[in-house]
Amino acid sequence: MRPHAWLVHTGAVAGEARLPGVATTLPSACPLDCPDACSLEVTVEDGRVTRVEGARDRNPLTSGFICAKVRRLPEHVHGEERVLHPMLRTGEKGAGRFERITWPEAIALLASRLVEARDRFGGESILPYSYGGSNGPLSQGTTDALLFRRLGASRLARTVCAAPTGAVATAMYGKMEGVAPADYAEARLIVVWGANPQVSGIHLMPPIRAARARGAKLVVIDPRATPLARQADLHLAPRPGADVVLALALIRELFETGRADLAFLAAHAEGWQELRRRAEPWTVARAAATAGVAEGDLRALAALYADTNPAVVRCGWGVERNRNGGSAVAAILALPAVAGKFGVRGGGYTLSNSGAWRFDAGVIAGPEPATRVVNMNRLGEALTSLADPPVRLLFVYDSNALATSPHQSLIRRGLARTDLFTVVFDAVATDTARFADLVLPATTFLEHRELSRGYGAFVLQAAGPVIPRVGEARPNYEVFADLALAAGVATRDEIPSEEDAIRLLLDSTGRGDELRDELAGRGWATPEAGERPIQFVDVHPRTAGRRVHLLPEALDREAPEGLYRFRDDPATAEYPLALISPATGRTISSTFGQLHPEPARLAIHASDAAARGIADGDRVRVHNEWGEVVCRAQVSDGLRPGVVELPKGLWSHHTENGATANALAPDTLTDVGGGACFNDARVDVERLG
Repeated sequence: MRPHAWLVHTGAVAGEARLPGVATTLPSACPLDCPDACSLEVTVEDGRVTRVEGARDRNPLTSGFICAKVRRLPEHVHGEERVLHPMLRTGEKGAGRFERITWPEAIALLASRLVEARDRFGGESILPYSYGGSNGPLSQGTTDALLFRRLGASRLARTVCAAPTGAVATAMYGKMEGVAPADYAEARLIVVWGANPQVSGIHLMPPIRAARARGAKLVVIDPRATPLARQADLHLAPRPGADVVLALALIRELFETGRADLAFLAAHAEGWQELRRRAEPWTVARAAATAGVAEGDLRALAALYADTNPAVVRCGWGVERNRNGGSAVAAILALPAVAGKFGVRGGGYTLSNSGAWRFDAGVIAGPEPATRVVNMNRLGEALTSLADPPVRLLFVYDSNALATSPHQSLIRRGLARTDLFTVVFDAVATDTARFADLVLPATTFLEHRELSRGYGAFVLQAAGPVIPRVGEARPNYEVFADLALAAGVATRDEIPSEEDAIRLLLDSTGRGDELRDELAGRGWATPEAGERPIQFVDVHPRTAGRRVHLLPEALDREAPEGLYRFRDDPATAEYPLALISPATGRTISSTFGQLHPEPARLAIHASDAAARGIADGDRVRVHNEWGEVVCRAQVSDGLRPGVVELPKGLWSHHTENGATANALAPDTLTDVGGGACFNDARVDVERLG
C-alpha cells in the first residue's frame, strides 16, 4: 500500500493543460532548503516534468549535477500523493476522509473561519505555522504575513532550525558572509564540524576533493563515521551535546601555547579576555574525557589548526540541536578570530551565507504587530495548554508539522481536538494533512514564479513556471492575497501583482536595478561583495565598529549561567542512549518522504546491540518518557557506542507504529535562540518478539 492510500481524488482534474507533444528543456532554479541553490534544466513533455538535471550556465557552483533528491521531482510533482483540489473533512480527525470542494467555496469558508476566530476569541487564537526553508522570498513572508498581521494572529518563532546559529552569527559577526564553497579548494586544512555535505549541500564536495588533491588535511567532527569521516585524516566522534567543550579546549590551547593572534584580537575583537577565562577550565584532557574522544586526537587537531594556513571551518546545523547548541556554535565561530585565520582566500569559517541577501518583505507585508509569540518547537504545548485565548484556528503551510516538530505525540493529541479548525496548504498529502479540516492544494516551485537565493552559494536566480499548474494547485502568494481580500483585511490596491512584488523585493535590497540587469543578462546575480568574498578583506562584521563580539551581552544574559557553559548530558540509567536524527540523501527535512515506502531502521552500535540481545533485522522498541517507536534494528559500526540513529524526515509509514524520532524528542529549548533539542533525546532500546 502506498503511504497515504486514504487520499482519493474524485472527478476530473480542473484546469488541466497540455503542451505540444515535443520534449522541451526549460531553465529553473531550486529554492529547496539546501545551501547550493542549484540551477536546473527541466525536461517537459505534454505538460509533465519528465527529467530534472543540473545546469552549467547559471549558478556556477551547480556545475551540471544535482542531488538524487531533486532528480525525483517528476515523481513528487505528478505522484499519487499530490493534492489536486481543495478538500473538506467528512470523517473523524485523523481518519483521512475528505470530499472535494471548489476554490471559491474553500476561500469563502476559510475567510469566514478566520474572521470568526478573530471576532469571537481574538486574533491571537489564530496560529500560522510554517517554515520557509524551501521557499524563496516571494512565497514566504509576503501576502501570508500581510494576512496574519492584519488579523492580529499569534506570531510564530520559526526556530525549528538555524535559530541558535542565526542568533550567534548575528550577535558575533552581524551575519557576515562566510567562505565561498569554491574557495575550499584553496584551504590547506578543512574542518567539517556537525555537517555532512555528501547528503546536504553536495556541491561542497568537489572543492574539498580539489583541496585534498593539493595536499590539504581534512578533519571531520561527527558522532557518526560518515563516508566523509572515513576518508578524513582525522575523525573525532564526540557525544552529542559536547561540541562546546571541544571548541573551548582548542581556544584554551591556542592561548596557552602562545599561538592565539593577540594582534588581530586587539584590533578587531571584543570580549576575548572573558572568552579566554571561560575556556580556561577546559584542558584538552578534560574536554576529551567529557566528549568521549581520544585525548591524542584532540591534541592533534589543536596542533593542525594552530599551524596550518589557510584553514577553514565548515560549521553545520547538527552542532546546534542540543541544550548547549548556541554556546557550541559561538565557540566554533570564535576559533578563526582567536587563531587569526581571516584575511586570506580559503581561511575563516562558513555557516550560512543568507546574510548576503537582505530582502525586506515588509514592503509587502507591512509592520508586524506586538501580538504573542509561539515557539514552533512547542506546537504540542500550544495546541493543548495555551490559554487567553487558546488556539482555535491552526493554519499549516510549508511545513509537515506532525513529522518535523518535537514531542510528536502531544502534537497529535492537539491536532485531534474537535474545537480546533486546522488548515493544511501543501502540494502533497502529508501526515499533518490527515488531521486537517480543510486541505488546500499548493503548487511546487516548478509551477509558479520564485526568486531562489543561496545560503551557501553566493547566487540569486529568478525562475518562472515550467509546467501548467497540476490539478487545481495554486501558489502561496495568490492564495493568501485572495484570503486577505475575502477576510476584508486588505483591498486590491494594497496587494501588488507578482511582478510588482518581485520588483519591490529586489528594490528593498538597495540594488534593484543592478540585480535586474544581472538576472536579465546572465540569468543569475551575485551579492554586493561578489561570489567569492574574503572575510575581513571584502566583507567585515556588520556590528558596531565592524568588530567581532566574542561575548555578546544579549546572548550571555539569555544562556543559562552565561554563554560558553556546558550543561551535563541528560542521559539517565533508565534512558542511557543518545538518539540522533541526521539528514540523509533521501529527503530535505520531510520533503520527498512520500516517495520512500521502505521501512526505517534504527542504527545501533554492535556493543549496544549485544548488551540488549539485539541482532541485525530484529524488531525493536525505542522508547523514553516522551513516546516510543517500533521498527527494525540495523547493527552498525557507523556511529559511536552509546548513540543510536533514526533518520531525519521520516513519515508515519516508515515505522510500524506510525511514530518517528520526533516522538522521542523533547520540546526543551537550546541555551540561546529557542531552538530545538532533537539530539537531546535519550532512549533505551529493547528487542521485541
